[in-house]
Amino acid sequence: MSSRNQSYIIYLLLLIAIIAMLVYNFSSSTGSQSAMGINEVAAGIENSTIARISIQDDTHLTVVMKDGTQKSSTKEPSATLVQQLTQLGVTADQLAPSKVNIEIKPPSPWINILSILGYVLPFLLLGAAFFFIFRQAQGSNNAALSFGKSRARMFSGDQPTVTFEDVAGVDESKEELKEVVEFLREPQKFIALGARIPKGVLLVGPPGTGKTLLAKAVSGEAGVPFFSISGSEFVEMFVGVGASRVRDLFDQAKRHSPCIVFVDEIDAVGRQRGAGLGGSHDEREQTLNQMLVEMDGFDTDTNIIIMAATNRPDILDPALLRPGRFDRRVVLDRPDVRGREAILKVHVKGKPLHPDVNLSIIARSTPGFVGADLENLVNEAAILAARRNKKIIMQSEFEESIERVIAGPERKSRLISQSEKRIVAYHEAGHAVVINSLPETDPVQKVSIIARGMMGGFTLSLPEEDRTLIARRKIIADMIGLLGGRAAEEIVFDDITSGASNDIERVTQLARNMVTRLGMSEEMGPMVYGQKEELIFLGREISEQRDYSEAIAEKIDHEVRILVSEAYDRARSILLEHRDKLDAVAQRLIEVETISREEFEEIYPPPTKKTTYTPTPVGSGNNNNNKNNNNN
Repeated sequence: MSSRNQSYIIYLLLLIAIIAMLVYNFSSSTGSQSAMGINEVAAGIENSTIARISIQDDTHLTVVMKDGTQKSSTKEPSATLVQQLTQLGVTADQLAPSKVNIEIKPPSPWINILSILGYVLPFLLLGAAFFFIFRQAQGSNNAALSFGKSRARMFSGDQPTVTFEDVAGVDESKEELKEVVEFLREPQKFIALGARIPKGVLLVGPPGTGKTLLAKAVSGEAGVPFFSISGSEFVEMFVGVGASRVRDLFDQAKRHSPCIVFVDEIDAVGRQRGAGLGGSHDEREQTLNQMLVEMDGFDTDTNIIIMAATNRPDILDPALLRPGRFDRRVVLDRPDVRGREAILKVHVKGKPLHPDVNLSIIARSTPGFVGADLENLVNEAAILAARRNKKIIMQSEFEESIERVIAGPERKSRLISQSEKRIVAYHEAGHAVVINSLPETDPVQKVSIIARGMMGGFTLSLPEEDRTLIARRKIIADMIGLLGGRAAEEIVFDDITSGASNDIERVTQLARNMVTRLGMSEEMGPMVYGQKEELIFLGREISEQRDYSEAIAEKIDHEVRILVSEAYDRARSILLEHRDKLDAVAQRLIEVETISREEFEEIYPPPTKKTTYTPTPVGSGNNNNNKNNNNN
C-alpha cells in the first residue's frame, strides 16, 4: 500500500471518530423524553403517580409514571436522590418499595471512553498534523539530497533478455565485444600474459545499426552487474549536478565491480570543450571533466569497463577518445547482403512464414537498410498479413513492406484528374525507359503511379549487389535516369510541370559533388573545393567554408551546368529513340497503375545487358565492352 493511501485511511478514521462523538453528545443531550423538576418528582411520589425512578450517571433520572409515560429529570450530584426527596417533604413510607421502585443503573463503559477521547483526541489530532508536516519536510529534504544521485539502472545479468544470438550482421563487432565478456568471466587467462582489458569501448555507427542492442547483448552475456544510463541524464540546469551524478555512478559501479557501465548517446555530455555547437557550457564541461577523472585518473585500480554509444564521434572531446579511456572503437556499419539476411532471420523468429518466402531475395532488395529498418520491414509485413486476414506472411507482404519503408504507405484515396494521371504516367514511364536503356543503372523493380508519402508516383530501381565504390559513369547514368521524367514531359506535352523538382534537386547535388568533392571534372581537376562541416554518420551538412575565389565559383557553376545539360540531352535522345516504348509503358500504367519488373520487361526488354559497372584495367576486354555499352 502506498504512503498516499495510508494517509487517506488515517484521515478517514479521524473523521469518523469526530462524527461519532458529535452524534453521541447530541443524541444524549437532546432526548425525546419530556423534562420535569426534582420538586415535581417529589410531588409525584407524594401523590403516588410515579411507578419507577431510574438513576443514570448519578445525575440523570428517568421517571416512569403509572400511566406508562416516561419523563426525565436531574438531581444535584452533591447529594443522593433519597436525601433530596426527604428534604422536599417526602416521607420514608412514601419511598417504600411497595409504592415506588428506585433503581440505580451502572454507568456505560462507552461514556468513560468517549469522555477520555474528548480530552485526548484534540492532542492526537494535533500530533498527527505535526507528524505529517515533518514527514513532508523530510521527504523534500530527501528529494533535494537525492538530486545529485545517479539515475543509472542496474541489471544483474542473471536472466538475460538479449544475447549475442539475437544480434546479427555485425560479426566483427561481436568478436571484439566477446573479448570483453571473456575477460570478465576468466580474467586470469589474460592477466597471466600481462594483458589488460580495454577500459572503455566506444560503439560508433549510423542510427539503427544496433549499438544499444549490442550493449544489451553484452549485458546478457557478461553475467556481471550492468549499469545503463543516457548521456542526457547527467546534464541539468544547476551547475555541479552532472558531476555529482557521475561520481555517484562510479561509486555504485565500484561497489559492484567487476561490472559494465553503458552510457548511451554519450555525445550529449562528451562534446568537445570550449568549441563545437553551442559554444562553452559550464555544467556539461564540469560533467565531462569528472567523467575523464573517473575513467582514468589517480584512482584507476578498478575493474570497471565503460561502454558508450554515439553516432557523432566527430564532436567528442579528444581527451575522452584517447587510449586509457576509450581504448577500443567498434564501428557498426550498414550490413551487407549476408548481414541483412542474417538480421531478417533473427526478426522472423516466431512469425508464421509461407514456405515460398525467400529471405535472400528480400535481403538483396534492401540495400542500405540497417537493422532497425529490417525490423520495421518484418513488422510491416506482419501487419499487412493481419489486415488481409491471413494466417501466414507471404512474399507479397514483404515486397510491399519494402515499398512502405522506402516511400511510405499508398494513398489510394487521393483523387487526381485523368489529365494529371496521364502526366504522372508519362513521367514515371520516362524514368523507367531511360533507366532500362542504360547498362550502368540498376534494374527497374517496379513502376507505379499510386501516390506514396509525398510522391505522386515512383520508379523503384534496386542494385543486384552491394557497392562500396561508385564509378563516374554510374553517377552520370543515375543523373540521366533521374532526368528521364522531365524529358518525357517535355517530349509528350506542350508544357512541363513541377513534378520533377526533387529529381532536379538530386541531379544538381550529384553534379556539384562530382565537381567539388569527388574530383570528377576534367576542367576543375582532382581537387576539393570548400571545407564542409558535417555530421559523418547522420549525413547532414552543417556549414561550408569557401576557400576559393569568385572566378573558381563561376567555373564550378559552369561545370555543373554542363554535366546536368549533357545528362538531360542524353535522356531526351533515349526517349525520342524509344518513343513507342514510352507510350506503351505509360498506357499500361494508366490502365493498371502498377507494373512489376517482369511485366515491364515484357513491354520493353533491356536493349543491353545490365552490368554492375566497375572500372577495369585499360585495354582489357571488359573495359572496351563497357565503353561500347556506354556509347550505345
